[in-house]
Amino acid sequence: MIKKCFNYIAIPLAIIAALFTGFYSGSETDFSEYSTEGLDLHFTVSHDLAMLEHDIEVFNASESVLEHYMPYLGKTYVAFKEAVGFKESRGNYFSVNDFGYLGKYQFGAETLQLIGIYNPDAFLYSPELQERAFLANLQRNKWILRKDIKKYDGKVINNVKITESGILAAAHLAGAGSVQRFLRSQGDNNVSDAYGSSVAYYMKRFSGYDTSTIAPNKKARAML
Repeated sequence: MIKKCFNYIAIPLAIIAALFTGFYSGSETDFSEYSTEGLDLHFTVSHDLAMLEHDIEVFNASESVLEHYMPYLGKTYVAFKEAVGFKESRGNYFSVNDFGYLGKYQFGAETLQLIGIYNPDAFLYSPELQERAFLANLQRNKWILRKDIKKYDGKVINNVKITESGILAAAHLAGAGSVQRFLRSQGDNNVSDAYGSSVAYYMKRFSGYDTSTIAPNKKARAML
């Protein structure tokens, strides 16, 4: 009886040992000949749903986590616009804040009209138009501030190094006139938006990006 029990136990143990040593022996297993071609594979989550869940998770993540996992873009124009968009709305094209500012870059209706956009609803639901609006507004502000950029770029005001990208970001926040008053008052005139972000803060946060490719344009318009 003991001998038979031993046989019944020993055989499964031998099989398990063989499997274990085959997969965990320490030597690398060669999977080059393995393939799933022809197999009827079943997934519990559709690809579209999986992508939606992923997007929701990314959108809900904290700023530090997003910055950690975002691809490194250096100081390019793309990095600049994405940084501004993330600060304004966490990159959400369909965001509307408590004061009615719209989209990824949080435009007001008056600013939109200056660059040729008169339908806020159409603007809100068109990411492409929002990107064009952001560029057009930068071009317009760069034309208005061209003399200030030339005069103050590289200088330090209230411990903030002034750069072209910082000036343009601050103009996006508070308007070109507010930036001129900040620079010409040596930082004494430092206005803030309703959430407490100031011209000086945007100057510092978005300094040093390469915005040289943005062409100054007094009549810049955003159109599809």
